[in-house]
Amino acid sequence: MLPVAALIDDRILCMHGGLSKDMNSLDAIKGIQRPTKIPETGVLTDLLWSDPSPLSSPELFNIKKDEWGDNDRGVSFVFSETVVKRMVQKFDIDLIVRGH
Repeated sequence: MLPVAALIDDRILCMHGGLSKDMNSLDAIKGIQRPTKIPETGVLTDLLWSDPSPLSSPELFNIKKDEWGDNDRGVSFVFSETVVKRMVQKFDIDLIVRGH
């Protein structure tokens, strides 16, 4: 069983995909029961499949108010640079790293 996400030195948050609308604290990651099937929505799904929106064309992803939009994968969301900055500040971290 591989980790869903990791917090390195309490400063760098790492995951395969991206951020989640449903992640109100980093404890949301700790609360994911493992092993499990990947649900259609929620924190686990978003950590695996959400994507940052291209800065050059957020309108292509229907990003509302510079935050979240539809993902062309058909699962999860795309998120804006504004979301990244807000999460970095909210979680008091320095960096968010994603695998894909």
